[in-house]
This record gives sequence, C-alpha cells and structure tokens, in this order.
Amino acid sequence: MTVRAAWLLPTTQTREDTRLAPLGALAPEGELVSRDGVLAGGNPLIATGAGPMQVQLGVGRAAVQGTLAQGAYPVAVTSPETLTIADGHAQFDRIDSIVLRVYDQLYDTSEQTRVAAEVIQGTPAPAPNPPTMPPAALRLWDVTVPAGTSAGVGGLDWTRVLADRRRYTTAHGGIIPRGWGLSFDGSYDGQYRDNSTTGLERWNAAARAWLPYPYDSGWQPLALAPGYGNPGHGTVASWRRLGSMVMLRGRIGPTKSGATIVNGATILTLPASIRPAGGREFAWAAPRDVSSKGAAITRAELSGAGALRIYEMFDPPMWIGLDSVTYCTD
Repeated sequence: MTVRAAWLLPTTQTREDTRLAPLGALAPEGELVSRDGVLAGGNPLIATGAGPMQVQLGVGRAAVQGTLAQGAYPVAVTSPETLTIADGHAQFDRIDSIVLRVYDQLYDTSEQTRVAAEVIQGTPAPAPNPPTMPPAALRLWDVTVPAGTSAGVGGLDWTRVLADRRRYTTAHGGIIPRGWGLSFDGSYDGQYRDNSTTGLERWNAAARAWLPYPYDSGWQPLALAPGYGNPGHGTVASWRRLGSMVMLRGRIGPTKSGATIVNGATILTLPASIRPAGGREFAWAAPRDVSSKGAAITRAELSGAGALRIYEMFDPPMWIGLDSVTYCTD
C-alpha cells in the first residue's frame, strides 16, 4: 500500500505505518476535534498531469478529521498515486476534487476499512461548484473539467485546470502555515498562523479576529480637547501601537488664531489601550510665537489615565510636535 493510515486497521498496522504517519499533527479546532490538513515540508501532495485525463498525486502526509466520535486519522502517501478524471459532460463544465478519504466501517456504511486517494466527481452545471465533501475526506485539489473533454480530443490542459486547495495543519501550539483560504477562525486565544503576506497573525478570541503579531494598529487619529487642532501645517496628531510600543506624531496647537497652549490644560486623552502604566514625562523646544523665532522649553506630562498636559517653563508655546514621542505601555 502507498496510502497508509495509522490507527485505522484493527490488527495490521505496522511499525513502519506508525513511523510514517504524522502522529504529532493535532492542532485543535474544538474540545475533541483536530484541524485536518497537509503537513508542510517540501511540496507535499502536489498534483501534476500524468496523461490526457490522468493526474498524479505526489507523496506527503496529512491529518484527516472524521466525525466527532471518529477523531483524526494520520495519513501518509509514500509513493505517487495516479488518478483518472472522467470525461467531461456533453454540455456543461464540472469541478471534481482530488481528496484523501478514510473509510471506516465502524463509523460509516461503506463496509470497508481503508484509506485512499481518489477523485470525487462534481455536478455539471452552467456555473459549477466543487462537490461537497463526505465525512473523513480532505480536499487537496480541484480540477475543472470543461464540457466535451476527453482523451480523444486532447484531454485536460493541466496548466490551467488545477486549483490548489491544500490547507495546512501543525502540531498543537505550532504556527499554521499559509495554505488555501484564510477564512477560518482560530480555536483558542493566542493561536498563531502565517498569512504569508505581512507575517504572523494571532487569534484574539474576544474580538473573534486574527490580528497582526506583533500587534500593529496602524496610524490612528488622536481625539483632541476642544479648542485644539492641527495648526497651520504638518502631520495630523495620531498614534500607532506596535506590540507594547506606542508612537505619537503630528502637531497640536490652539485653533484660535494667536492663542498659545494653556499651562496645565489637558489637550488630549489617550485611548485606554495605549495609556502608559505609571505615566510618562517629555520635554520639547516649541515655538514661542507665530513667526517661530526662538523656542520655549516645555514639559509634557502623560498621566497613567492618558491625559496629556503641557507645563511651560518660560513662554507659552504656540504649538507642540509629537514626532519624537515613543513609549511602552508596560
């Protein structure tokens, strides 16, 4: 046998079966359910054309989840498998799926106990959909079969008809590699996955969302106190959080012409998620007047409650710049 499963056959599992099957791949999706999928490493279970209507499935390993009672089956394909695609429908296109499928007569009506690589045929239609997966089957590839296709008329163009549907799995606590589709929820708070574009993402159970890791909020506008805004020119006052580090940028000043910042007045209050534990203090050289000639040394206090207040040491400043302000929340 070249398609093998561990813990499927009642008496004939070999030591080699156990060594080859991926016993450690148990990323949870529920209390008793594991995430099925392919184990990354090389190009596992790759599909390539092997003839006009034949496709070859390469070697690789996977976990195939059955029903809740069945659990997950570790599966290994140890030698390439050649599968035949049925001729196309006379009128409509069809989408077939190449799968790994477990038959277990203790849980299904197949009266078989085996594992196989096989083709599940879709339904021909003007706009066809892939076939619905039966229990204990893992979709690997979709094959679009145009109407009228057969070996006699040249067969399938394998460079165009194959669609990769391999999704990946990993051991508990591991980072799930990027595969087909990112529209799945995490199963526990703090689970990680690789989205292969911007990097790692971490599942936030409270938000029910995958968030960038380290967390990156992107630049967000600061809500200023009444009477303050972005004077003249310069970057609008905003904040950004990367992990526990917070960066501020932009310019803040009175909206009334000729006014200066009032000593001790709160000019903004930070959102709770970016407030520094215990507060922080900063010092700036800010312009004294509208001509920006000369500078006033100012001290800023950022309280643990998120209030930003300016304490001027000489003359009241016309505006302050936040571009040098960086701190950690912890």
